[in-house]
Amino acid sequence: MTTQPIAQLSARANVLGIGIHAVDLPRVVGAIEDAVRTGTRGYVCVTSVHGIMEARRDSEFQRILSRAFLVTPDGMPTVWIGRLQGHREMRRVFGPDLMLEICARAPSNRIRHFLYGGNPGVAEELATNLQAMFPALMIVGTFTPPFRPLNESEQAALGKQMAAAQPDIVWVGLSTPKQEKFMAESSGRLPCKLMIGVGAAFDIHTGRVKDAPAWLKWMGLQWAHRLCQEPGRLWKRYLLNNSAFLAAIALQLTGLRRYTLPPHHTEITV
Repeated sequence: MTTQPIAQLSARANVLGIGIHAVDLPRVVGAIEDAVRTGTRGYVCVTSVHGIMEARRDSEFQRILSRAFLVTPDGMPTVWIGRLQGHREMRRVFGPDLMLEICARAPSNRIRHFLYGGNPGVAEELATNLQAMFPALMIVGTFTPPFRPLNESEQAALGKQMAAAQPDIVWVGLSTPKQEKFMAESSGRLPCKLMIGVGAAFDIHTGRVKDAPAWLKWMGLQWAHRLCQEPGRLWKRYLLNNSAFLAAIALQLTGLRRYTLPPHHTEITV
């Protein structure tokens, strides 16, 4: 896998006015490794239909996406729309896959990892599982946040732990848009290079949630697999959001409604 220069990752698909970078997994991995090597700071949003619909309802969240280092296509609908707009190279970048690919390259990239999120014990179990899969992996810390914003003492404890650990990447496993808002607030304040929001990756890689078969992912039906596992928690997210998305995207694709992409004012610093 070769490194893709960050400057070449500027093309974006327009999905209901949300900019999704026209990328694939190898190029995202290359850009992340390049950012770590050069000391670039920022955050990566792995965004699906759920995230797009949340951003349409929340202008703050839409601004957060527009300022991300990368916004990757986490769902097949975003990929299909990107290809219809001429981005033939666009492929799905699924958060759990991205995490495994970066970790698998530990012998060459020597990245220092920190795990933030999950229910009590999940981050620690994830660290154990990843370390067993990739013996060269450097996991330098874990932190399980409460189900609310961190208070001052908790923020200070997290900052002190990370200052001692000096991670390159902080993997954030919260729900959307909670994880994106945390990254936007924290990426310039906490001592790390990149923050990457990977949602359900913590639960998938610890066996708490079963990943969908490849054929379901290819058909864009991974949401149905998740819904069957957690119907009480996810029915509103998937059934209402997906229906609203289909109606809105039909208007965009037929030209009855037009959306303008906001400028990609990334807040990354070196």
